[in-house]
Amino acid sequence: MALPKQVRDWFIPLSQGELTLAEAFTHMRSIALDQGSIPLIVQLVENPKFNLLGIEIFNGATDLETHDYIHLLLGRGVLPKDEAFVLGFTMGSTNRVGDLKNFLYGIFSRYLYPKHYQFTAEDFELFKDAVKLGHISHCTPLDKVDYKSISHLSLDQARARIGINKKLLQAFYEIEATRYPDSPASQRLLC
Repeated sequence: MALPKQVRDWFIPLSQGELTLAEAFTHMRSIALDQGSIPLIVQLVENPKFNLLGIEIFNGATDLETHDYIHLLLGRGVLPKDEAFVLGFTMGSTNRVGDLKNFLYGIFSRYLYPKHYQFTAEDFELFKDAVKLGHISHCTPLDKVDYKSISHLSLDQARARIGINKKLLQAFYEIEATRYPDSPASQRLLC
C-alpha cells in the first residue's frame, strides 16, 4: 500500500524551530493516523497501554499522540526511515535498551509487523543508530515528557527544555543523508 502524496511529503524540518509545538502538532493532525488504524501487533509492541502484566517489553513505548510530538521535536516526517529514527531515538533516550532488546525489536519490525509497517535492513540499521544517538543525547526520556504542558513553546524552546541537542541531530542528519543518498526521507533532513 503506497502512502498518499500529502503523507509522503509531510515534513517540518529542524530549521522551522520558531513554530510552537502546538502549531506544528495541528499541522501534523492533517495527515496523522488515529490509534485504531494501527495494527494490533504494532500496538502490542509500541503502545504502553498494552504492556503485559505491567511489564514494558520495549522501553520508550508511547501512545500515538506522544509519538507524533516526538516526530515534531526530532524534525522527522512519517516515511519508514523517519519512523525508524523516531522509534530508535525514543527507546535510546530511556537509557535502558541493550543488544537483546535491539535484536528482539528487529525480529518484530523486520519480520512480524504487517508488510506496510516492516523495516528494511537499512531502516533497522538507522533504528539502531538512533537508539545510540538517543542514549548519548542525555535528554529527558521522550516517553516521559508531558508534551501538552510545553505545547506553547517553540519547537526550539521545547527541544532545549527537554535536552534535545539540535546540533547533534543536524550532525547526524548530515551523516544519514550521505549514508542513504537514494532515500527521500534522509535527503530532505538538511533543508
